[in-house]
Amino acid sequence: MPFLGTIINTAAILVGCTIGCFFRKRSSTEMEQALMPVLGLCSVVIAGVGLVTTMVRVDPESGALRSSGELLLLISLAVGVTIGTLLRLDDRLGNLGTRIEKKLGAEGFARGFISASVLFCVGAMTVMGCFEEGLLGESKLLLLKSVLDFTSSIILTAALGVGVFGAALTVLVYQGLLTALAGALSPVLTGELLNNICIVGYAIVAVIGINLFGKTEIKTANYLPALLVPIVVKLLTGA
Repeated sequence: MPFLGTIINTAAILVGCTIGCFFRKRSSTEMEQALMPVLGLCSVVIAGVGLVTTMVRVDPESGALRSSGELLLLISLAVGVTIGTLLRLDDRLGNLGTRIEKKLGAEGFARGFISASVLFCVGAMTVMGCFEEGLLGESKLLLLKSVLDFTSSIILTAALGVGVFGAALTVLVYQGLLTALAGALSPVLTGELLNNICIVGYAIVAVIGINLFGKTEIKTANYLPALLVPIVVKLLTGA
């Protein structure tokens, strides 16, 4: 069945969010405040592991560790946040979230939506899972991702609220498009370019984690254009 992995992934997030709401209603403010730094720490750890696995390589000759992508990461984040700030992406999404909050009576919708959308969509597993399903008709990677997202959505919803439900739509659209375009994108979004996009994505996840500690209010959505910079660099340089 086409898009089976993405449909199951979306359903897993929705079920996880529903369970998370159950815990959120029964948790105290003190428990929520205790859970947020834990969620932030987990996000930073996930980002750190992702950055290490995509940036660090073992030299086959000397056995020494070699890293790459630092300069591109710096350029991507600097250019991306500049574009995002000029376009006021975070403010616009925040205003949209505020309107939704008023209609639904759901406080903090935008925060949960943005944080969960980035966490669920960033990473090589998402891209490669969609390519596997689109090209081979198999859903093994996306089914594994569904289990991970199910668990994450419970914790995220318990901590951030119903805004995480909106991330299910992001996953459905994003992964659906990647699966549909797998044939056209698979020759491009592989190897070094995929690594570079993931490096930037994990750095944005780290920003989300830092925010979840509650000590900063970095406008995360303004960093999202950074994900496109490696693609532009690839097109311009051919490298």
